[in-house]
Amino acid sequence: MQEIFHRSELLLGSEAMSRIAEKRVIIFGVGGVGSWCAESLIRSGIHHLTMVDSDCVCVTNINRQLMATTKTIGQVKVEALKERLLSINPSAGITALQQVFTAETADSFELDTYDYIIDAIDTLKDKALLILMATKTDARFFSSMGAALKLNPTRIKTAEFWKVQGDPLARVLRKRFKHNDEYPARPFECVYSDERVEPQGEGKGSLVHITAVFGFMLAGLVIQDAIK
Repeated sequence: MQEIFHRSELLLGSEAMSRIAEKRVIIFGVGGVGSWCAESLIRSGIHHLTMVDSDCVCVTNINRQLMATTKTIGQVKVEALKERLLSINPSAGITALQQVFTAETADSFELDTYDYIIDAIDTLKDKALLILMATKTDARFFSSMGAALKLNPTRIKTAEFWKVQGDPLARVLRKRFKHNDEYPARPFECVYSDERVEPQGEGKGSLVHITAVFGFMLAGLVIQDAIK
């Protein structure tokens, strides 16, 4: 095991670290939640990571997204993040896809080839589609609910999708599934917060100490499952 993972191996053991290194993970969305999840996975020993996001870094990303700095404005998000992650572990196999997950592109991602699928998508229809498709695979699937309009990190928790309470995004997704009479194929774990904060201006603001905790918790679900 590489020296950079020495502290992790002290806690988890060499066998668990080997299992982590073998897992294949794909993350959809590397914004305020997904970027921190990606870094946590690489620092925890994941070697095979695919990141999917079509956006470029803009100045309004700087307050909460890992790779967003005044020097990376205008860069493709997945490329900027890949560069950072490879500076942590140069031997990691990181695939950066500047794409968006939609009904038209969904099949191209070959979801069946991954051990873990992580949803950090913002767009409702694409998120709903990913949930439906990911739960039909053998991969373990974890999803982030809404991280905007939150202040208190102690209110962040996990629950099975149908048991998530106090989260508007989960509520809208469940309503959509019922309306379309099309449901996830199996249960899946979500990271969410039941806190509701009224915005002080137009739009939905978000803070890094919330989005990062969401991302770290998603990564934690992967690592805990991988070492079982």
